[in-house]
Amino acid sequence: QVQLVESGGGLGQPGGSLRHPCTASGDTLDYHAITWFPQAPGKEREGVACFSSSSGRTLYADSATGRFTISTDYARRTAFLQMNSLRPEDTAVYLCASEPGSWVSLNVGDFGSWGQGTQVTVSS
Repeated sequence: QVQLVESGGGLGQPGGSLRHPCTASGDTLDYHAITWFPQAPGKEREGVACFSSSSGRTLYADSATGRFTISTDYARRTAFLQMNSLRPEDTAVYLCASEPGSWVSLNVGDFGSWGQGTQVTVSS
């Protein structure tokens, strides 16, 4: 059982960047899929970015492709969502989630461990 703690986020400018760390406790992120899910009115419940720590695979939503990138620091049990080329529609509470497995997924139902979420606001 892994617990996730999120930080980062904040206020970003359109076209700017934010970094969103997600840190595991109670377990490492080895053999896990890690995905970020935006939560906001009107948004579909689909992740924007997923990384498999076991396979190295990544999966990005169409809206995130070319803008968002996941990186990891295994020693610190942390995964980072790098959000570039921000748009106002990126505004949401972002929750990181994990689940043991070697797969990648953007589906909410595939994940059992969730962070508390952090607010990302993109506005000029």
